Amino acid sequence: MAEGSDDIQALIALMARLPGLGPRSARRIVLQLIRKRNGQMTQLAQLLDNVARNSRECLTCGNITDREQCAICADPARANGEICVVEDVADLWALERGRAFRGRYHVLGGTLSALDEIGPEDLRIPALIDRIGNEGIREVILALNATVDGQTTAHYIADALEGSGVSITGLAQGVPIGGELDYLDDGTISAALRARRSL
Repeated sequence: MAEGSDDIQALIALMARLPGLGPRSARRIVLQLIRKRNGQMTQLAQLLDNVARNSRECLTCGNITDREQCAICADPARANGEICVVEDVADLWALERGRAFRGRYHVLGGTLSALDEIGPEDLRIPALIDRIGNEGIREVILALNATVDGQTTAHYIADALEGSGVSITGLAQGVPIGGELDYLDDGTISAALRARRSL
C-alpha cells in the first residue's frame, strides 16, 4: 500500500508513537496536515520549532515554560503559603484546568520506585524541602497519583517534613485508587482539592 514518500512515512511513524495515537490516527492527521500545508502544517512546524528551541523547566517549580520562572511562580498573588506537590507537569496542568488551587506548585519529576531504582535523590524532593524553608510555606498539599508508588512517595515526603511545623495534606474524595490526575475531569479534581485531609 503506497502512502507517499519516505518523509511522509517517517512522519506517520513518528506521529504514531505519540500518546493516544496509533498508525491509523497518525495517517489521518498527516493527510489533514498535507491538505492544509499552507496553513496548519506551516504554523505547526513553526510552533514545534519555537517550543523545541525555547521550552525549559521552571527553575523554581519544574513546570514547562519559555522563561527561567513560569508565570505561576512569578505571580506574587500565588505566594499564599500553599504549595501543591505533583508527580509530573501533566498533573500540574490538570490541576490548573480545574482552577480550584491558587497557590504554587512543585513538580517532583516522578515517584519513588524500588523496581525502577528511583530514590529520593533522583526526584526534586531536596528542592521541595529548600522551598518550604525559603518561601514561608504553611501547607504542603501532596497531590500525587493514587498508585502504590505515588502513595509511597507521599509518605516519604510527609516523614521528611515531620517536625517542620508545616501542615501536610493530601487529596481526598474524588480520586480513585489507581487513578491518575491527568485523566480526571475538572469537577473531580476540584472536589478532591476542597476535601483534602491531613496525612
